[in-house]
Amino acid sequence: MPNRILMVDDERDLVFATKLYLEAEDYEVLAAYDGHEALDVLSADPQLPDLVILDVFMPRMSGWDVLRMIRSADRTRSLPVIMLTAAGQDADKARGWDLGVDWYQTKPFDPKDLLVVIERVLAAAREGAEEG
Repeated sequence: MPNRILMVDDERDLVFATKLYLEAEDYEVLAAYDGHEALDVLSADPQLPDLVILDVFMPRMSGWDVLRMIRSADRTRSLPVIMLTAAGQDADKARGWDLGVDWYQTKPFDPKDLLVVIERVLAAAREGAEEG
């Protein structure tokens, strides 16, 4: 069964292209185009995704707020999250790490590099689940 990824970004073309790439690498990719939609997916689907890829700057609710909500809910607290964003200042990265992101990747990005990050974050999550 392929790993499920929820990709949350208001850039529809980026989501589409990344989804195609990851599906070719045997991932199942769900898409949400703003923070509210992401939280709806996380609450409505009985099976959580294995990983969330989250942008920061989106309409209606920022990625920061989504990350805070993911980390504050018992059901999603340990869900791995990769921030994939154009917010590349040191202060932005520090904020992401402080809020509990598992990896911080800036745009533009190489899909091959993102795939390596995804595989490492998922491996670390599996390792942590086995230890816990």
